[in-house]
Amino acid sequence: MAHYLIIAASSGIGQAATKLLLSKGHTVFTTARDGSKIPPDALLDATDFDAVDKVFSQAGELDGVVNCSGSLLLKSAHLTSKEQYQSVMDASLTTAFATVRSAGKHLHNGGSVVLISSAAALAGFANHEAITAAKAGIIGLTLSAAATYAAANIRVNAVAPGLTKTPLTSALTSNETTRKFSESMHALGRLGKAEDVARAIVFLLDPANDWITGQVLAVDGGLSKVRPKMRS
Repeated sequence: MAHYLIIAASSGIGQAATKLLLSKGHTVFTTARDGSKIPPDALLDATDFDAVDKVFSQAGELDGVVNCSGSLLLKSAHLTSKEQYQSVMDASLTTAFATVRSAGKHLHNGGSVVLISSAAALAGFANHEAITAAKAGIIGLTLSAAATYAAANIRVNAVAPGLTKTPLTSALTSNETTRKFSESMHALGRLGKAEDVARAIVFLLDPANDWITGQVLAVDGGLSKVRPKMRS
């Protein structure tokens, strides 16, 4: 069995990934910014490079790491303040970079790094400028890091979820009008569940899939690529 680090394990996707890994007999070292949602193994501000390094050392010999940090801001660029923009970039892209940085230093025997992008970074959606700037940055980071660390047998991949029902998105998914409109944009006619994304994460972590690197797996019900017929 393998040993994994999940950063931001208190998020909806982080909790689902942790549960799935544990059910398969793996061990997991978890972090969270605070202990309000789960009792993490370590508290962590994942934007702090030195703190992320320390957590990698605390976690012990790892087979892989997932960064589930992120935020959500739906605003057009001209309505977004510098502080809001920086907060979105820090929550998604800075934490992802810190994760890759520490993985390159600490995964001495190779392993798997999984980052979280978004289907919105693969297609144009109105009022997503800040979040897609961060999530598209994660795609670029994934590709470059996969090239850099391939010689060290470190695989770097990302998942790009569509709208997924988690506490972070509850303001959108709990509104019937917004939810129905969003469902109609997904070819498969429903929103994602945290477990949908968790299964993709676990697939990319699995050493059995050690010939996969530099990939962005859209787990989005077709949102980023497929334009479905109107449902009756």
